[in-house]
Amino acid sequence: METLSPIQRACAAVGGQARLAALLQVTPAVVHQWVHGIRRVPVERCTEIERATASVVTCEELRPDRAEHWAYLRSTSPKDGELAQPVGREAA
Repeated sequence: METLSPIQRACAAVGGQARLAALLQVTPAVVHQWVHGIRRVPVERCTEIERATASVVTCEELRPDRAEHWAYLRSTSPKDGELAQPVGREAA
């Protein structure tokens, strides 16, 4: 039995390559390239894919080479109900 890659699992989770492409507002050809390893999933798209799949596929799975990036983003994101302070501004 062949194991699905994270991007293949993402496609399956949302209903196929064409559906993922529509959700991300990219062409089906772009998703095809990701699925077949012609191009890597861009870092900028990983969070969108994670959201689209309701975290069935995570950023860490899509781009494990950016593990430090994801760890940083997750550890500094505001908790539910909190607003992030803009950089360079102090709370009133």
